[in-house]
Amino acid sequence: MADDRMDAIVVGAGPAGITAARELATAGLSTVVLERGQFPGSKNVWGGILYREPTEAIIPGFEAEAPLERPIIEQRYMLLSFDAAMTASYKSMRFAEEPYNAYTAFRGDFDQWYAAKAEEEGVEVYPEFTVTDLLWEDGAVVGVTTGDAEGELYANVVVLADGANSLLGQRAGLHEEWQPDEQALVAKETLRLDATKIEERFNLPAGKGTALEIFGESTWGMLGYGFIYTNKDSLSIGTGALLSDLITSGRNVNDMLDRFKAHPAIVPLIEGAESEEYSAHLIPEGGYNRLPRFYADGVVMVGDAAGLVNPLNREGANLAMLSGKFAGMAIIEATECGDFSATGLARYRELLEESFVVKDLYKIRHMTDFAHDRPWLFGEYPELISEAARRYLTVSGQPKASVQKDILKLFGGVPKKRLLGDAVGALRVIKG
Repeated sequence: MADDRMDAIVVGAGPAGITAARELATAGLSTVVLERGQFPGSKNVWGGILYREPTEAIIPGFEAEAPLERPIIEQRYMLLSFDAAMTASYKSMRFAEEPYNAYTAFRGDFDQWYAAKAEEEGVEVYPEFTVTDLLWEDGAVVGVTTGDAEGELYANVVVLADGANSLLGQRAGLHEEWQPDEQALVAKETLRLDATKIEERFNLPAGKGTALEIFGESTWGMLGYGFIYTNKDSLSIGTGALLSDLITSGRNVNDMLDRFKAHPAIVPLIEGAESEEYSAHLIPEGGYNRLPRFYADGVVMVGDAAGLVNPLNREGANLAMLSGKFAGMAIIEATECGDFSATGLARYRELLEESFVVKDLYKIRHMTDFAHDRPWLFGEYPELISEAARRYLTVSGQPKASVQKDILKLFGGVPKKRLLGDAVGALRVIKG
């Protein structure tokens, strides 16, 4: 056993890993972060929403110096049929006043800044360091290795923050190999567009932003959604679906994104924008019912690696940071007791369950299965609703009573038992 054992090794320099490392370093524990990318954030494709309040609770005053894009003052939802769109939105000028509710941001920029803040607290961050396996002693994890003798590092605890497809978590026995129906594949593109055009097209005050979640045809009728987020002088646009559905359908997520961008309701929003970056990424979709073990002897798992994503409420980064903080707190307590066994690290799970993180995941635990078992929610129903709206809004010589009868006939082809089952099932899922 190495004599130069550290207090903690963190694998992965995303928000979860950096938060855990920063929590440990501020408590005086020797901590290193190993990142396989050229720099923190280089392997991440997230260009989405960062919520202010949970981020402020972890790193006070972040707004003054973090690389943020636009504060979000509006949330829009769109339901796409083949050639039409139905939209609902909430826009509040209260969200346009400080303190803001949320921002758009780029992980490549944010992660570098966040890692630098952790280094100020004494964390050592090493990029281009690929961990290939864990080191064991008497059934407990005691370190990591790059595959050669000189690449072996030892610590009391290893924090796995290595993302959605955590092979190290599998080797630690914290989860089995993730199945295709437990992960979504998302394609995302950054489109360069002048700031004034963004504000004109999305009806925004200068410097303010909007977030769009788009269902139906945005995912080729599969479970999932598309999105458009406004940045300072670019748009983040993307779409994704369960990996299992992509495999079964034989469809490609790249083609899905191109199809989404070509929709007549989307084209005017992105017209003239220049593609700047393209990427694809796996996102955990197992939810509460398939959460892995969070800890074992000498090891804990955080963030995406632990499946801590709430797709319904678009929460990922904040859950990752909170899980990192809780993991750090549990490791600090374990250090005080000198017990790094699963028993000594069990406080991590307790903290997660006491917080809204696990409680919210439990609340929506049936959502994915409910929607996935009803593919007509993303194909047939949007087309019916679109056609009903078109007929109702078309002014002709036909009496409105006759139009309404025609609309009812549209839905007459849908089995009443299915409609009732969908309605009752949706209420049960929402109730939790």
